[in-house]
Amino acid sequence: MRAVKAANPTIPIVFTTGLDPVRTGLVASVSRPGGNLTGVVFTVVDLITKQLGLLHELAPKAAVIAVLADPNQPEHTLEMREVEVAGRAIGRQILIVKAANEREFNAAFASIVHAKAGALLVRGGPVFLTQRRQLTALAARHALPASYVSREYAEAGGLMSYGPSLTDAYRRAAVYAGRILKGTSNNSTPGGETSNQIQGTHEI
Repeated sequence: MRAVKAANPTIPIVFTTGLDPVRTGLVASVSRPGGNLTGVVFTVVDLITKQLGLLHELAPKAAVIAVLADPNQPEHTLEMREVEVAGRAIGRQILIVKAANEREFNAAFASIVHAKAGALLVRGGPVFLTQRRQLTALAARHALPASYVSREYAEAGGLMSYGPSLTDAYRRAAVYAGRILKGTSNNSTPGGETSNQIQGTHEI
C-alpha cells in the first residue's frame, strides 16, 4: 500500500486494513490523515484482551491457552505483547505457537496438543483467513475450544469468533469510493466531516 501511495501521490486511494495505519505509514494520524488516502480500519490488536477473556469464559478450566499466530504479520510482536499481558490478567499461561503458512499447521497443532493447552486463540492474517477451513477442522479434530478473529471462521465451522466485521468494513470503503467518484473531495465528506476518518466495527 505504501508503494501505491508513493507512486500515486494525487490519485484518491481507498483502503481497508486490520493494521494500525499510522504505525504502518499509511496516514499521518487518525484525526488528521492528510494525503490522498482514506479508508476503514478493522482493528484486531485492541480486541485481544476481550477475545482472550471470552475464550477464558468458554474454557475456564484451561490452565494453558495456546495462541496461534503468523510471525510474518506486521504487528505480530505488538500482538504477542498484548496477548501476554491479557494472559497475566486472567491468570493463565499463554503458549505462543507460530505458523507462517498452511504447511506448518499440523506441526503447530502438534505442539499445542503436546503442551496440553485447553483452549486456542487463532490470530488473523491473510494466510489464516484463506486457510480457515483447515484451521477450524484441525481445532475440531483435536477437540480444542477455539476462538477466531472474524465471523468467516465461525461460518467455516469454527466454534466462536469475536472481531471486526470484514463485510461492514468493505461496505464502508465502498461508500467512501462512491463519494469520491461523485466528486466529493478526498479530504471532506458532506456535512463537513473528514472522509479520512478511521472507522472500525466489531461483532461476535
